[in-house]
Amino acid sequence: MGESLELTSRQMESWSASDIVLWALDQYGDGLWLASSFGAEDMVLIDLLCQKTPNPHIFTLDTGLLFPETYNLMTTVEERYRVSITRVIPELTLEEQKARFQDALWQQNPDLCCQLRKVMPLERFLQDKKAWITGIRRDQTPVRAASPIVGWDTRFQLVKINPLARWTYRDVFRYLVAHQVPYNPLHDQGYPSIGCVPCTRAIRPGEALRDGRWAEKEKTECGLHQ
Repeated sequence: MGESLELTSRQMESWSASDIVLWALDQYGDGLWLASSFGAEDMVLIDLLCQKTPNPHIFTLDTGLLFPETYNLMTTVEERYRVSITRVIPELTLEEQKARFQDALWQQNPDLCCQLRKVMPLERFLQDKKAWITGIRRDQTPVRAASPIVGWDTRFQLVKINPLARWTYRDVFRYLVAHQVPYNPLHDQGYPSIGCVPCTRAIRPGEALRDGRWAEKEKTECGLHQ
């Protein structure tokens, strides 16, 4: 399967994001799910997916620590597109996590916090899925620079599709504006990448797009995309 997907991915380098989404739907049907953190890229993908199918499968990892603006945008998406967002939650509530480990675990051990509130819930959710779509772009980080458009996700054991891999941050906002797609207002306040409240800040002049995530820590990824 790996070699076949690699060939398909190379062919897709000249495809539009819309065509890639349509291909994914044709290939994987009800087994295809879009992962959304409701960042700018994900809003593009939600808009594209809802154009192609009346029954899009969209999920989000609800850590219980998201910004109010993110929760508000979820409601806006459900109302505008007439969809139901599947909220994937951790096994432990925040109070249970505090009691079992420590208060504000994200400060002392952010890797463990992400493992508990993001990675493990995602592993459970994807177990019976065929493929997932993500908003990864190659210009986001050096680690993501070589991301294929489609490939086999060895960590979660299913096909992973990145329709916006070749897009830039500017491309994303050109689409949002041109198609009047709602987006998180925090983007206009210096937050190009938005995660959990305790681990996200606005970027400073000269910083990279994801420098506001886990700032002042060595951590750069939550562990979902490796």
